[in-house]
Amino acid sequence: MKHYSNLYSSICSFEGLYQSYLKARKRKRYRNEVLKYTANLGENLIQAEEELISKSYRVSPYRKSFVYEPKKRLVMALPFGDRIVQWSVYRTLNPLLNKRYISHSYACRTGYGSHRAVKQLQYWLRYLERRHGRIYVLKADMTKYFYRVDHDIIMNILERIIGDYDLIWLLEEIVRCEHTWFGLPLDAEGFECELTGEVGIPIGNLTSQMIANLYLNELDQYAKHNLQIKYYMRYMDDVLILHNDKKYLWHIKEEIEEFLDRNLRLKLNNKTCVRTNTQGIDWIGYRVWPTHVKLRKSTAQRMKARLKYLQGLYAVGEADFKEVNATVQSYLGILKHCDSYNLREKLFGDLTWARDSTQQSQLQGEILL
Repeated sequence: MKHYSNLYSSICSFEGLYQSYLKARKRKRYRNEVLKYTANLGENLIQAEEELISKSYRVSPYRKSFVYEPKKRLVMALPFGDRIVQWSVYRTLNPLLNKRYISHSYACRTGYGSHRAVKQLQYWLRYLERRHGRIYVLKADMTKYFYRVDHDIIMNILERIIGDYDLIWLLEEIVRCEHTWFGLPLDAEGFECELTGEVGIPIGNLTSQMIANLYLNELDQYAKHNLQIKYYMRYMDDVLILHNDKKYLWHIKEEIEEFLDRNLRLKLNNKTCVRTNTQGIDWIGYRVWPTHVKLRKSTAQRMKARLKYLQGLYAVGEADFKEVNATVQSYLGILKHCDSYNLREKLFGDLTWARDSTQQSQLQGEILL
């Protein structure tokens, strides 16, 4: 197993922090906190460099908020200066960790992503259906995954990989974050309970995506090397396993549950199930069959509600055409990856809310492409 060292100097260098600043400000450069930081950019970057070198850096307090789509989640946000430090860690460490992942782990990896995962799933479904007829799919994901990542376990994993003790210090400062707790006990179902500081990584942190991906890489390696599962794929905490034998998949589920409990202190949620390919596989916002792909019904309903809300704002002059068009384009980008002609007709068939024929023609032309 390769041991990485001599990484910290590039993370805390002025040039490394400046490049991370450019990444952190992307599409956010006119926000107040970014403008304020940029006004004294040189001084702020030098201060960050000095704090990292002297190890006096401490993670700032988080801003907490809840989001409710598609389900209730506790989201944390750091001040802009801390996000620069996180980008510096991510830029240096993530490309090295990326080399350790299996070829069918799709989350937070350049060149991978949800659309490639959906295409691979459909390819496997078609291939296995031709060979075996009916195919079964074990679909598993973790209960409250981000809020249950164990700090001791992830630090042990990182220490196995990284031989740079300065970087380990910084990662421990980010992971353990003594002043803010964001973990849920194993027996907790919601956020009404008291949070714990022994587990959990904050949704919203760039490094949290990297750490969460690395944490379940332990399961990937076990599935491929110990269980020797051929048709296995993962997107963050969503796992799919394909096979023509239903009993085999239920057995694999038990093996995975035991591994998660023993090694990662995680549990599968109650939506974990074995289904046939004829029902369509719910996967990363889409529903996938061997013959076609459709958008998940709940996603389509949220699109409809959001468009109706924006059209109402546009009608009374509280939203401009540019804002509405940006939403339309983002939805079209999602819909072009699935069989969505009828849905596009329902969403965009009536464009009479657009104020003039030029805007209607612009939207109509883009929708038909």
